[in-house]
Amino acid sequence: MALQRDDQNSLYTVLVDYVPKATLNHKNAVKGWRYGYNEQCDMVVISKTGQIGEIWKVSGLIIALPLKPEKVNSRSPKPSHQYWERAEYPKELQRIQSIFQWNELPSGFKDNWIDYVESQYDYRDQGYWFMNDGVPTYMTGSHWMYLQWASIDVGYPDYREANRIFYIFWEACVADERSFGMIYLKIRRSGFSFMCSSEVVNTATLAKNSRIGILSKTGIDAKKMFTDKVVPINSKYPFFFKPVMDGMDKPKTELAYRVPASKITKKNMYDVTMDEVDGLDTTIDWRNTEENSYDGEKLLLLAHDESAKWTRPNNILNSWAVTKTCLRVGSRIIGKCIMGSTSNALSKGGDNYKKLYEDSNAAVRNSNNQTKSGLYKLFIPMEWNMEGFIDRYGMPVFRAPSNPVKGVDNGMVKNGAIDYWEAEVDSLKNDADALNEFYRQFPRTESHAFRDESKQSLFNLTKIYHQIDYNDSQVLAHMVTRGSFMWKDGIKDTKVIWSPDNKGRFLVSWLPNQKFQNRMVERNGMKYPGNDHLGAFGCDSYDISATVDGRGSNGALHGMTKFHMDDAPSNEFFLEYISRPQTAEIFFEDVLMALVFYGMPVLAENNKPRLLYHLKNRGYRGYSINRPDKLLHKLSATERELGGIPNSSEDVRQSHASAIESYIEKHVGFDFEGKYRDPDLIGSMPFNKTLEDWAKFDISNRTKFDASISSGLAIMANQKHLYMPEKKESKISITFARYTNQGNTSELIR
Repeated sequence: MALQRDDQNSLYTVLVDYVPKATLNHKNAVKGWRYGYNEQCDMVVISKTGQIGEIWKVSGLIIALPLKPEKVNSRSPKPSHQYWERAEYPKELQRIQSIFQWNELPSGFKDNWIDYVESQYDYRDQGYWFMNDGVPTYMTGSHWMYLQWASIDVGYPDYREANRIFYIFWEACVADERSFGMIYLKIRRSGFSFMCSSEVVNTATLAKNSRIGILSKTGIDAKKMFTDKVVPINSKYPFFFKPVMDGMDKPKTELAYRVPASKITKKNMYDVTMDEVDGLDTTIDWRNTEENSYDGEKLLLLAHDESAKWTRPNNILNSWAVTKTCLRVGSRIIGKCIMGSTSNALSKGGDNYKKLYEDSNAAVRNSNNQTKSGLYKLFIPMEWNMEGFIDRYGMPVFRAPSNPVKGVDNGMVKNGAIDYWEAEVDSLKNDADALNEFYRQFPRTESHAFRDESKQSLFNLTKIYHQIDYNDSQVLAHMVTRGSFMWKDGIKDTKVIWSPDNKGRFLVSWLPNQKFQNRMVERNGMKYPGNDHLGAFGCDSYDISATVDGRGSNGALHGMTKFHMDDAPSNEFFLEYISRPQTAEIFFEDVLMALVFYGMPVLAENNKPRLLYHLKNRGYRGYSINRPDKLLHKLSATERELGGIPNSSEDVRQSHASAIESYIEKHVGFDFEGKYRDPDLIGSMPFNKTLEDWAKFDISNRTKFDASISSGLAIMANQKHLYMPEKKESKISITFARYTNQGNTSELIR
């Protein structure tokens, strides 16, 4: 398998030879590809023709597109004149309001238009191909319905490449029997609310005996989406797609379809009568924003707009736990959710949405072959969908062109989306909260989308986000490696070896060379780390394998080097472990293997002592650092036995927070004042989870911040001298007599 496209200016990767050519050609020849998830090839087929063409990877999901037809629709033979243009609705058909008026028309009139009507159904079902700047381009049926038939506030929508990717991903979510739908992290004014409303009407007018639901950040917003978007889109549908409704033409709470949009074909064009048509019995409605909205209902589609803006007492996580059950019967998924939003500040609903979003990675699945949330996440960066920076072909203009280009809105694009964004960022650099709000509204990375308010942070949020931005701009694989530690040949207490593994629980940015690996010294029968001059670990442990609610905090381990003159980085974090394995014993062994491999000691909290007992019982008490803020003879019996430091002391808490604060100031982000390093030199902290944990850290409620606790202890372990208690001078003054030893007799010096 080869990758045809893999650059920062692409939202997807084309997988070449993902399916063996012999298999691909044979199944295409017999039209043997079934719409839906193909377990054998581990891909989702969105083609309804039995044939597939390009295979894409989008946000961790592998999608097989339809095979390109021999002839593709084109408005011009010149590539520069080829772009999407909505086909005008024939005036002769605009007068027809229902299928029953159609049936009353003369046969000759119907003969003239039946092929047109059937083509519209084909495009809706199978999608639409057109030439775009010389490139054969496919859009799904839902996307075509949005562009061709969804009347929005500005008329009809523009074609955008970003939206094409969105709809292809959404079609894959619909086709995939393992998926409950999608969660979309978007930019402001990306068109999601209208696309979502279009899909509501498109789905409802095809379904029988079904219910479509709408939720938003408030009940007022849900009602507005229904009355201002869904109802107008429905009312502008052509007669052959629009069922007859019960009730008002412009309802306020519910759209109810009584008569279906029966497909008009050459066979039935003369035969359909009012008496012969069965009702759809499908409704669209909205609900107030409550966690138990739609509880107990069965939904074919749930449209979830502005879902990152649910504020207390409502919680999007709790709401999804309820509404998810509305989309399944037993283990079978019978409905889908289309969810999307820009993010509020983390303290204002964004944090819950972030958790739901992160639990929706299509590349990470449980034993049921589903993501933790059941949804699939999609993020499209700002530069792909920014109004005013889309050319006539629907493609984004990233950088300022040498000559202005024609825009999709017929204006001229003179600047680039990224240039504009960078200028805005630069103008806001001295206003942290305004900058973070801009990032959330127009994110270029997922980290931008979940920026928090700076006033909520204990630490320097600007430096933290500088570092996160830099990390996001780099290729992650070049910075850190995921993997696992294991005992050589499976024999414990021998040598530890490192093994790269995409499912591993460790992230490392530095591995010591061979002479430093597994360095250990023995004194008086006790094992001690051989590289304690290079650095140390900090650990936030736990004692109980599982909690009552099954949630529990993670165990966390961080490795950090100190200043030294040896062959290793200085003052840098090199290891991050944030996980909760099935048993506490697995976590303890993971920690022990990391300590042995790096030959460094650990400072751990001793109020959860099972880890420390694990080290002691295996002969590694010498790897556990004593609390540095007390002299040896002042330690309690347990502290002398196990080492470690308590988290209950206010002095320790303050010292811990101060250690992180100082490290961030010196080693994270840019040092514009040049106090600690060159102003143009970025810090070195490659672990975004820890950076994000620092950004949210609350000293009054530390239990949720495993990464902060662990990393702060690592800093303290490397700066023990700062916490050593001062030795008090004795109040008793003893003066010793001094003698001179010159000559044969010693004499007293007076």
